[in-house]
Amino acid sequence: MLSGWRDVTARRPWRISAKLLIISSVVTVIGFSAICVNVMLDMRRGEEALARQTLENLATTIDADISRNIEVYDLSLKAVASNMLLPEIATVAKPIRQLILFDHATTARHFGAIQVFDADGKLTIDASTLDPQAENRADEDYFTVHRDNPGAGLFISRPMLFRGAYSIVLSRRISDSDGGFMGVVAGSIRFSYFHELFERLSLDPDDTITVLKRDRTIMMRRPFDLDVIGKNLGTRQDWKPDNLRAGGSYAGKGPVDVTPRLYVRSSGSGPLFVVAGKPLGAVFQLWQKEAYRIGAVVVALILFMLGSTLVLAREIGRRAEAESKLEEMATTDALTGLRNRRKFDAVIDIEWRRAMREKTPLALLMIDTDHFKAYNDTFGHQAGDQVLVGIAICISDSVRRAGDCAARYGGEEFAVLLPNTSAADAFRIAETIRAKVQGWSDGGTGSTVSCGIASLVPSAGMDWPILVAAADKALYAAKAGGRNQSVVASLPQLSLVA
Repeated sequence: MLSGWRDVTARRPWRISAKLLIISSVVTVIGFSAICVNVMLDMRRGEEALARQTLENLATTIDADISRNIEVYDLSLKAVASNMLLPEIATVAKPIRQLILFDHATTARHFGAIQVFDADGKLTIDASTLDPQAENRADEDYFTVHRDNPGAGLFISRPMLFRGAYSIVLSRRISDSDGGFMGVVAGSIRFSYFHELFERLSLDPDDTITVLKRDRTIMMRRPFDLDVIGKNLGTRQDWKPDNLRAGGSYAGKGPVDVTPRLYVRSSGSGPLFVVAGKPLGAVFQLWQKEAYRIGAVVVALILFMLGSTLVLAREIGRRAEAESKLEEMATTDALTGLRNRRKFDAVIDIEWRRAMREKTPLALLMIDTDHFKAYNDTFGHQAGDQVLVGIAICISDSVRRAGDCAARYGGEEFAVLLPNTSAADAFRIAETIRAKVQGWSDGGTGSTVSCGIASLVPSAGMDWPILVAAADKALYAAKAGGRNQSVVASLPQLSLVA
């Protein structure tokens, strides 16, 4: 019987539990979601990197164009400042002087005519006319800077209305051979140059291009706004230089408006630098559409998976419940409600191994109904069954520990397995059962039981049939001694003690 039960348990297929299925599904969903989120974040970073590279190329291109024109115009200013030191300038005719001074001067429709001011700020020479009108620019910053600072070099003024057009003024100091101040040579670049430059670019309406001086004064901005032109960002407490270093980028609210943008600054070393900006909404527009699409698909898959998991978990739960009921039916005696012989054999095998590992005693009670055959023949099988049920109730009332196992061993015989129980304790339990049966039988059935008790600590080389045999011999001894009594087997000699 024992080997058959072992074969059945060995052949039992492994079954997944509903809880394990739910946990596995949740872990799968979390892992899958984490992968999808990571992929979408990578896509977002890719979109941002692409936009940053595009803005960097745009800012670098504009910066190079502006720097090249400023450099070319500055060469003209240097040539004029150098030629003003020639001795012949003061003696030659005005047409010849114009040729000498402005022969190499750059001319373009966006560049203003070069002018020369003396040490007092008076206009003395104008490239656009031989007889310039009287002007004095001694109070202008592009004049006072050179007068007060011999090493100023090329100076670019803040945006201003210059000779009837909004422009930026470029100027250089004219010094004599001893370094003395002789005056200023100045020219201008009109805003029309920037407007034309920006119009050649393919930009979205909300894209921004800002041209600034090194002191962070806004020289030009697209879209054009006179209220912004000329402002110095150095006065803004919420906009620090570290927000946008040379060649760096910044994402967020800018210093001019509240629209969050991705800003990229050119890395050129010229007197002006360029910052290109693009709204973050436009940068991530395509990514957002793709993210919504992927997110919708992922959510649908997750809902489907969780729904399927719940359905399967419910079915597994129902199946487990049905199997549990079937197993209980297969291991429970239908008449008494106690465990049957198959279950008892499985439990005693498990408890024997545990007792052997833990070096604890294992006790067994073998209980048999006295004179049951005669009672059954006299009063019938139904009355006999009632007696067995009553005895089973008495046993159940006396054996309450979770590890104890009370079983109908066969016919009118019962077995009670008591883990970690000494012979003395087992004897007290047996006497309790016997007394309850006797008390119950005094009500009219006249039934009593005999009990055989055995208890030992399993050791290597022993098997549990030794315990069963000992308890069985003690039971026979109890019956031979007059029935309605309990007898303890003495081990290992298996001598009987009343």
